[in-house]
Amino acid sequence: MFINTLPLRVRLGAREIQACVKETHEALTQLLHHEHANLSLAQRCSALPGGTPLFSALLNYRYTPEEEQTKQQAAPDLAWAGIDTLGGAERSNYPFGMSVDDLGKGFELVAQVHDSVDAQRVCGYMLAAVQGVVTALVQRPQQPACEIGIVSAQEMQQLTAWSENPRCHEDAQPVHRQIESHARLKPSAPALVFGDEALSYGELNARANQLAHRLISLGVGPDVLVGLCVERSVEMMVGILAVLKAGGAYVPLDPEYPADRLSYMVQDSGIELLLTQSHLRSLIPGAEVLQVLELDTLDTSSESDTDPRVKLHGEHLAYVIYTSGSTGRPKGAAIRHSALFSCMAWMQEFYTLAGADTVLHKAPFGFDVSVWEMFWPLTSGARLVIANPGDHRDPVRLVELIRKHQITTLNFVPSMLQAFLAYEGIEKTTNLKHIICGGEAMPAATQREALQRLSGATLQNLYGPTETTIHVTQWTCRDDGSSQVPIGRPISQTQAYVLDGSLNEV
Repeated sequence: MFINTLPLRVRLGAREIQACVKETHEALTQLLHHEHANLSLAQRCSALPGGTPLFSALLNYRYTPEEEQTKQQAAPDLAWAGIDTLGGAERSNYPFGMSVDDLGKGFELVAQVHDSVDAQRVCGYMLAAVQGVVTALVQRPQQPACEIGIVSAQEMQQLTAWSENPRCHEDAQPVHRQIESHARLKPSAPALVFGDEALSYGELNARANQLAHRLISLGVGPDVLVGLCVERSVEMMVGILAVLKAGGAYVPLDPEYPADRLSYMVQDSGIELLLTQSHLRSLIPGAEVLQVLELDTLDTSSESDTDPRVKLHGEHLAYVIYTSGSTGRPKGAAIRHSALFSCMAWMQEFYTLAGADTVLHKAPFGFDVSVWEMFWPLTSGARLVIANPGDHRDPVRLVELIRKHQITTLNFVPSMLQAFLAYEGIEKTTNLKHIICGGEAMPAATQREALQRLSGATLQNLYGPTETTIHVTQWTCRDDGSSQVPIGRPISQTQAYVLDGSLNEV
């Protein structure tokens, strides 16, 4: 038997099921006028680049008249008389194939899928779809086709269980209050290292308090946005903590951003107060109309070093980070204190930092990954090492920092991890416990090499848009031969759903 393959596009969307069935039948009828055209011709006539498949699923409709079935049943071996069968196997170049055998009085469904997928389950979905279409045509012909479900109630319950993590963290409080607690309990414990400068928890807290009191006198309070245009430094960390202690929310303005982007962010956020460093002041468009404090020259020694007692609740803002603007103008993502606390609490519960641990902060502070790099160690009583500006691009310098300061946890975007892996000396970073990745899809090859060469550390793949507070899903990587690295399951107090184009759970 010789068959030909014809590509058929079926558009569902929000159209009524009756119209979808009618239009699909008409399209198929028209397509059958070209039933002898080969697939390569269809490929050439399409707008797809060469080598791109026209489709990923095959539907094969096979009709066997009842009299033919009777003949085959009466003499099953007659059709093969005189032929020696050496063996055979059905094969397809496509990941999914479905054969519909029309037997006159009924149908049989045969699915051919990858061996990791349950073919019987696929047939069940197809059967549910057929039943749903028939029911809709009889009872609700105006029902949108996209609303016909194929997932059973039991499977929908399982999807919900996978998609929701109701775990809550008690005693929620702003992150700076947690840091204040560590400063009271162990004031001499190391908190921060930048170059040759080191601060204990007591020293860091006192310096942030003095600046916070100055900010309060300038009108900073709950939900007041304060801009920070600083390089990675002690001043950066003191400035961020001071803004939070004063009740405000910090808006990071990366000095490496183009002037027009900085100008837009200043205007869109509506900030009236800017914290910066003297050598960066001229980079901020419109700084002349803002109240500006230069942190590297500012004298706050006359201010109180006690913890400010500003009334805050979980709905008050902690920071506003502007997205990349890849789909248009950058948009400010405003994050609440309760959401930040929950994310830090999950990280501590899942990975657990102790006083002997050290986290490296190297991400530009305009990206939300910098938030956990800074606050997770300081809210957990661990030590934070801040990399010099530009060090995050230099694998050699990163290895030096990791070894010198005994870094146990650090972050990479996968592309930078790949560059790091290209350096021959990384095997010497034996103190690493956790390598946390995010911001890009993790290539399986990068995962495999990292697990082989940095075998003493876990490799974590975390995913989350800026608007959802850094992370929403987590996956501990393992080299299982898979061609893709999952993004995992929801972290605590998070729901993450996989939806189709019509926003139905799948």
